[in-house]
Amino acid sequence: MSWGTELWDQFDSLDKHTQWGIDFLERYAKFVKERIEIEQNYAKQLRNLVKKYCPKRSSKDEEPRFTSCIAFFNILNELNDYAGQREVVAEEMAHRVYGELMRYAHDLKTERKMHLQEGRKAQQYLDMCWKQMDNSKKKFERECREAEKAQQSYERLDNDTNATKADVEKAKQQLNLRTHMADENKNEYAAQLQNFNGEQHKHFYVVIPQIYKQLQEMDERRTIKLSECYRGFADSERKVIPIISKCLEGMILAAKSVDERRDSQMVVDSFKSGFEPPGDFPFEDYSQHIYRTISDGTISASKQESGKMDAKTTVGKAKGKLWLFGKKPKPQSPPLTPTSLFTSSTPNGSQFLTFSIEPVHYCMNEIKTGKPRIPSFRSLKRGWSVKMGPALEDFSHLPPEQRRKKLQQRIDELNRELQKESDQKDALNKMKDVYEKNPQMGDPGSLQPKLAETMNNIDRLRMEIHKNEAWLSEVEGKTGGRGDRRHSSDINHLVTQGRESPEGSYTDDANQEVRGPPQQHGHHSEFDDEFEDDDPLPAIGHCKAIYPFDGHNEGTLAMKEGEVLYIIEEDKGDGWTRARRQNGEEGYVPTSYIDVTLEKNSKGS
Repeated sequence: MSWGTELWDQFDSLDKHTQWGIDFLERYAKFVKERIEIEQNYAKQLRNLVKKYCPKRSSKDEEPRFTSCIAFFNILNELNDYAGQREVVAEEMAHRVYGELMRYAHDLKTERKMHLQEGRKAQQYLDMCWKQMDNSKKKFERECREAEKAQQSYERLDNDTNATKADVEKAKQQLNLRTHMADENKNEYAAQLQNFNGEQHKHFYVVIPQIYKQLQEMDERRTIKLSECYRGFADSERKVIPIISKCLEGMILAAKSVDERRDSQMVVDSFKSGFEPPGDFPFEDYSQHIYRTISDGTISASKQESGKMDAKTTVGKAKGKLWLFGKKPKPQSPPLTPTSLFTSSTPNGSQFLTFSIEPVHYCMNEIKTGKPRIPSFRSLKRGWSVKMGPALEDFSHLPPEQRRKKLQQRIDELNRELQKESDQKDALNKMKDVYEKNPQMGDPGSLQPKLAETMNNIDRLRMEIHKNEAWLSEVEGKTGGRGDRRHSSDINHLVTQGRESPEGSYTDDANQEVRGPPQQHGHHSEFDDEFEDDDPLPAIGHCKAIYPFDGHNEGTLAMKEGEVLYIIEEDKGDGWTRARRQNGEEGYVPTSYIDVTLEKNSKGS
């Protein structure tokens, strides 16, 4: 099936069909463009939605850690990743489908225009051949008619007896001339007809089939390109399905991670104040004055009555004070031993029970001295929802339990900062010692300002730690047992963060901690402390010397080119690595002079 043989006479129809094909291609490209805009807007709206509901954390203290909140934040993160995949779909469609369609449509228009121009030129050439043939035909026809007229004139004169010989001879010459011209036009017409038939055959069997074949191939390529774009359109979506599935699985896992028990426990940890519930209020008897007798009017009785009235008045006035759940009486007398009720008698001999107000004083004083008084539970800082005034440095505005947690967090942060400053001090001391022994490597005086700043920071951090630990001991109510708590705290700090204790004593044993201001040690003593450990440090790898090193400085280790050493401490950023020979000699070598190979799970040599 070929357009050239089947549609040889449908040039205009093929022109319209190919134009429709290009229009359809551009229409599909417009569809893809609108789909890309939808994906981009969808991804943008999803990202705006995630940004709107993501927590705006001003500080870590306000960060909620409930499992339901964490799950929601994880879902937001997964949704953000999902929005990113929608953007990937849009980019893939724009690059693989829309861009390709627009380039192909442009090329298709150019190719179609070229083929149609070739077809029109061939048609114009055939029309020109036909006109030449038709002109020669008409000329031959005209000459034939003139020749017939000349023959008729000659025959009429030849049969006329009155005609002269000259007239007959002239008519004969005219006949011969017309006959000759008719023969020439006949030959020309025959040649033009033969030429036209040849060109017409070539036009309909060679030129037009070739042009129509090219148009057919162009249209088929257009159809194939549409098929590829349809497939690419679907593949752009299918490629991101695994990642989108992972995003959805992440959302499901986030939903499964919600733990109501843990959230309840976190509520307790967040809002627990550490106060004890208030005790029972004692009974206050206001009917004592009803049973007084006239005999009670003595001076002593008046004093007793005055004392009782003062006490009653004191209790009455104390009702205006705020307490945990209501009003707390504020006793004016010193703490007394609680007594139960006592018996009083009237002049007529009857006895009645009279309650003392001393239990009220006792209970109130117990509450006052046992736990710190706070105005109200409403004034407590409840997590991140209640906005308080400026926080105090010792967190005394918080309940005991919350204050203890805040102080412990601050102490841990200060310990981490102290460890960083201590490591920096050690590195600066090593660099200074190396510069003193090798002036060509650097100026030791240039490190002194930084070293002094580091020491000041260490002293400041130690004072802060000491101050916060004192507050923590006060909160825990274990002032007497502070040494035990500090002992365990320092051991944990030494194990996890290094060999220098938070209080400034540099020792391998936490039991030998020495309190007091930090002492400035010389460079020689620091290196001696590094090398005079009772137990040798385990080897964590080995190295091979690339260049020789003399090691004349104290604390350094000389080595020869190609010598193999054990690595017992990695480079901490100062350019020196601690190594050891097989004979046990240790020291620092330049990291750039050796080829280091670290071994996992290596044991001591």
